[in-house]
Amino acid sequence: MEDSQGTGAGLLLAGRYRLVESIGRGGMGRVWRAHDEVLHRVVAVKELTAGRFVAEADRLVLHARTQKEARAAARITHPGVVTVHDVLEHDARPWIVMQFVDGPSLADAVKEAGTIAPREAARVGLHVVGALRAAHAAGVLHRDVKPGNVLLARDGRVLITDFGIAAIEGDSTITRTGELVGSIDYLAPERVRGGDPGPASDLWSLGATLYTAVEGTSPFRRTSPISTMQAVVGEEPPPPANAGPLAAVIVALLRKDPEQRPRADETERMLLDAMEGRSPQTAQAYVPTQRMDLEQAGTSSGAAAVPEAAVTAGSPLTPRTVEWPDPAGNAAGTFTPPPAPPAPGPRPAAPAGKGRWRSAVLTAVLAAAVAGGAVFAVMQYGGGGGGGVPGPVASSGPTTPGPTATDRKGVAADEVPAGWKRVDDPKGFSLIVPKGWKRQVENDNIDYTPDRGNHRLRISIDPSPDFDTPYAHLLDLEKTLKKRMDYRRVWLNQSTYRDHVKSALWEFTWTEKQNFPGPRHAIDRLYYADDGTEYAIYMTSPESSWDTTREQFDLVLQHWRAPGT
Repeated sequence: MEDSQGTGAGLLLAGRYRLVESIGRGGMGRVWRAHDEVLHRVVAVKELTAGRFVAEADRLVLHARTQKEARAAARITHPGVVTVHDVLEHDARPWIVMQFVDGPSLADAVKEAGTIAPREAARVGLHVVGALRAAHAAGVLHRDVKPGNVLLARDGRVLITDFGIAAIEGDSTITRTGELVGSIDYLAPERVRGGDPGPASDLWSLGATLYTAVEGTSPFRRTSPISTMQAVVGEEPPPPANAGPLAAVIVALLRKDPEQRPRADETERMLLDAMEGRSPQTAQAYVPTQRMDLEQAGTSSGAAAVPEAAVTAGSPLTPRTVEWPDPAGNAAGTFTPPPAPPAPGPRPAAPAGKGRWRSAVLTAVLAAAVAGGAVFAVMQYGGGGGGGVPGPVASSGPTTPGPTATDRKGVAADEVPAGWKRVDDPKGFSLIVPKGWKRQVENDNIDYTPDRGNHRLRISIDPSPDFDTPYAHLLDLEKTLKKRMDYRRVWLNQSTYRDHVKSALWEFTWTEKQNFPGPRHAIDRLYYADDGTEYAIYMTSPESSWDTTREQFDLVLQHWRAPGT
């Protein structure tokens, strides 16, 4: 595995990094899987190959970019950003030693599968936007967000890599005047026009990346670089056909004017809604009810160019109004988008503590649990059976309050759906449950159930959790369940719930062998309140009635009120 210059597998760099195999190649370089013979770990090594074939002045620019990539990544502390371990020089070229991610890129995943399911794409986007928020807070713009730079680890993590053309606040530019760097069909319109990029530019690229994930093709790629740039600046992408609840988010991110795109924190909330199968209401504020098709002056009304601004000077364009369908399903031109939500205030960090509720349950219960009964033992107690489960609402679907029916913290107003009732629990919290569901208490956990636990909503409150984050808590629980049963993860991810950054969502299935035998499904929302209290909202049911349970769970979360709120 050697190239014409003799660099290949087996080469030892800096006396410690031995190249094993080439795992990726791009226009700027090659990525190797390597072994760190000092720390005995697998690493990724990025080799800059482009510098071999260019003039000395260009080589210096390329080398400076590589050094800048390392500095940019080093300024960001976030689990969703690939860590840079070392920078070294070999063969008069810089090499970057990075964290090795065992898994394909999003580009590879799309190429293999054709498309990515909308809710999975939203999960991926949620991780990426979290990493971008950390980068932007550190004064770093990525400037090359694209499917090839989004890595999907086999353990479910999502990481973003290649800050090779990142702009660091305070750094002088390392590009020549007029030079355009980045992947053209993922460049924001303002960058193609020569304007200064900002955080909104990375979010536009994320929108194009998510479009590619769900549709299987880049929204703006054309037959040549020039026509691609013209499409980026002047054309709207075809409406995403496979995006489901993610469609409105993609459209919002791909607004031509960066001032009209959602902020990163708003995008995060929209992606969470889409990931949980809900149509993000806040995204509608950014989705135009009409779009402007621009056609060459003097041509027939059938022309199909869709620019928001002229692509090149000297091309007179005339606006033409075209209907833009509302992703929420309303007739074109009849939808009035709600106002954008206010920016959230500062979010205090939740302190770590020495908790009890789930760790103690695991210790006491799982020791005696037989395989297949572990989840039911941990998450719910009590037996019995029989009884049906009411639907989420008496009407044809759940009643979702409009944008004015929520207060500043996102807590739902008292619009209780038909077939439901609000309960003010003695523990201080308030929630809605389907009529006929009764309260029962087991080991400090509060349950509501219509059939003694076959269908169950559980609320658990711990004022002193053992873990720094809900995500870490759920990973610990998952580790135990994997050993005890035929557990299968649907997803487990960090995500924001309302304004609570320390939050996680866990969905999984298993086959119950004891209390209610058969295939089961469950979902668990954990979050830390501002005072550090951990709240867990958990629902489970037989797999056969999961669709109804999932709708019920969304309504419970929407109307949930913690003590004191």
